[in-house]
Amino acid sequence: MFRSFIGSWQFWALGSAAFAALTAIFAKVGVAGVHSDLATFLRTLVILALVATMVWIGGTWQPPAKIPGRTWLFLVLSGLATGASWLCYFRALKAGDAARVAPVDKLSVVLVAIFGVVFLGERLSAAAALGVALIAAGAVLVAVG
Repeated sequence: MFRSFIGSWQFWALGSAAFAALTAIFAKVGVAGVHSDLATFLRTLVILALVATMVWIGGTWQPPAKIPGRTWLFLVLSGLATGASWLCYFRALKAGDAARVAPVDKLSVVLVAIFGVVFLGERLSAAAALGVALIAAGAVLVAVG
């Protein structure tokens, strides 16, 4: 059962949340001594080295020419969105408290749910819609409180 959990999306999503929390704390301390854009650049270099190592160790490299054009388009768009998000996030951390910035940043969860419904045709159950609304309310309460 434990091996099944490790292979599940829930396991990896919880890992993402835990590392995102550490990211906020480490970044808040790290950005204190440098411009937020430079901090984002340095962090990106670390990420590049880590992911390149994972691709190498995992043997998952494939020639770029074999990757479909549509895949390239959306990965480039995703990369641009990620970069813009990180630049905004580090500037927010430089100016504000991590405990307030991170929850507002998590409004991305709400936007993903909305975009998933509108653009991808996904459906939210009543319970999931309520959860999304509560996340939005919680982020607003943390931001103004």
